Amino acid sequence: MTGQSQWGRVDSDGTVYVKTRDGERVVGQWPDADPAEAMALFTRRYEGLRVEVELLDKRVRGGSLSPEQAESTVASVRETVASAAAVGDLDSLLDRLDALGTVISEQREQRKAAKAERTAQAKSAKERIVDQAERIAAGTDWRGGADKLRALLDEWKTLPRLDKATDDPLWHRFSSARTSFTRKRKQQFAELNEKRQAAKHVKQRLLEEAERLAKSTDWGPTSRAYRDLMQQWKAAGPAPRSDEERLWTAFRAAQDTFFSARDAANAEQDKEFAANAEQKRAILEEAEKLVPVTDAAAARTAFRPLSERWDAVGKVPRSDLRELEGRMRAVENAIRDAEDAAWTRTNPEARARAADTVEKLEASLEGLRADLDKARSAGNDKKAREAEQAIEAREAWLVQARKALADFS
Repeated sequence: MTGQSQWGRVDSDGTVYVKTRDGERVVGQWPDADPAEAMALFTRRYEGLRVEVELLDKRVRGGSLSPEQAESTVASVRETVASAAAVGDLDSLLDRLDALGTVISEQREQRKAAKAERTAQAKSAKERIVDQAERIAAGTDWRGGADKLRALLDEWKTLPRLDKATDDPLWHRFSSARTSFTRKRKQQFAELNEKRQAAKHVKQRLLEEAERLAKSTDWGPTSRAYRDLMQQWKAAGPAPRSDEERLWTAFRAAQDTFFSARDAANAEQDKEFAANAEQKRAILEEAEKLVPVTDAAAARTAFRPLSERWDAVGKVPRSDLRELEGRMRAVENAIRDAEDAAWTRTNPEARARAADTVEKLEASLEGLRADLDKARSAGNDKKAREAEQAIEAREAWLVQARKALADFS
């Protein structure tokens, strides 16, 4: 390399010049040096600047620097290039740096638009959070609502802050909704706790009564008393969770003590009543032989001592009671039905009414037959047909009336 190039020269006294669009300027001096070495040194300095400008160009265009950082860095590098002690196409480096100004302006607008979009999205998200919080605050989902409000607060924290005029009112609404919900929730749980404390006192009293009755052997009244206690227990509502299970366990234990004793006593009693059941089955065998009833008076006479023996036997096991009583009642009903039928057959008033009905129907038929003969003699077919129809109906009634009268014979 000589002391001359497209972008600069070295004169005879070792002064080094660079050529720019504004003319030559001195960039250094190397007296008594080989002009070629001097030119190589200052050219290498230019190469370093060129690499630095290329790297900066890539960083700016790649968006790795903010517009402010890029603008500041480009200005600093441009100042360095403009006054650089180097030989090379410095104007092209300056032009390349100047071209980045447009890129930086575009990036600034893009970032501004992106920030505006993020702000709009954050505003929309916060408005949604506020609306949801206010709906929750107006409701009564105390457990689920508290969880949802915590989740909404966590989401709010992830969103960027808006301008003060927009962000503060939204935060105030959100905070007010949370405060309102928390206040009402505390009041609700305070009232609920008060009710549960009252229920605890009621159930404690019911437990004491249940334990007092647990050893009773007055089975019927005590069983009814326990049913009443259970209804009162249910009506009292829940006690505090820490007390409810304890109270209920003790209450059930008292019930179980009584009903187990009652069931054991009933089982023992059923054993005693088993022999009675066998006696009543023997009586039933005699009683059921009276059915079907052919002579009501005789059946009643035979049934009376059987009924007296039945009552004298005494109680039977509950498992047999319905069957045995039902069978005995069926025999008694059969005898009563036979007695009612006998009375109906011998009732003089009813027989007189039946006889009167027969006589009236017979008289009516005689008159209708006379009317039929007259109609036929006169050739009046219409009246003849009417008479025939009336006779047919009266004859059918007369058959039924005679059957009813025959039942009284």
